[in-house]
Formats: sequence, structure tokens, C-alpha cells
Amino acid sequence: MRAVLRRGAHVGAGLEMCRIGDIEIDFRTHQANRKGQKIDFTAREFDLLRFLVAHTGEVVNRDQILNQVWGYEESPTTRTIDNFVAKLRQKIEPSPREPRHILTVHGAGYKFVG
Repeated sequence: MRAVLRRGAHVGAGLEMCRIGDIEIDFRTHQANRKGQKIDFTAREFDLLRFLVAHTGEVVNRDQILNQVWGYEESPTTRTIDNFVAKLRQKIEPSPREPRHILTVHGAGYKFVG
């Protein structure tokens, strides 16, 4: 029962707007822009970004992300998380190879720093 309730409760659901550097993100409308230029995110990328932003400063592991963002119905691998993080970095980081916002905590997971 708890698993069903957890899937139904969208983590970060109260989070509406966010600014990451020069990017403005509206989680309600799934729109983002940098200096007036639209940035396209998939629905899953928005969900992952919302989850990370909702846990700013916390280290979240891949299992937490899989459970909270993907849910139990789907069975992606933890490598899927790495691929999505790489895509997010391409879109929000000034230098994706030297991330400042979505950090890898080796052996533990990821940490969002606003």
C-alpha cells in the first residue's frame, strides 16, 4: 500500500518555479528558457530535474531516483539514470564536463547544487 501511495505522490509537486544560473524553469507548464530562448525537456527530464531540485543539497542515490521518478511499474536500469543526468547537464550546465549544478557523488549518487 505504501508503494502505491508513494507512486501517486509526485515528489516536489509543490515546486513550481526554479532558477538555475541563467535558466528559468516553470515546472507547472513544463517550460524552460535561457535568456528568452526555449529549452526543450522531455517529461521525464522535467520529473528528474524537479526531484533533484526538491532535494537540493542532499545526496540521492540511483535507487531513490528510480523509485520516486520512474516508479515501480517500470524497470529501467541505474545506467538509465546516468544517461538522463548527462542529458540534463547538456541542457543546464554552462560546461557539462565540469558540472556546477548536478554533481556526481562517487559511490553514492547525485547532488543538486542550485
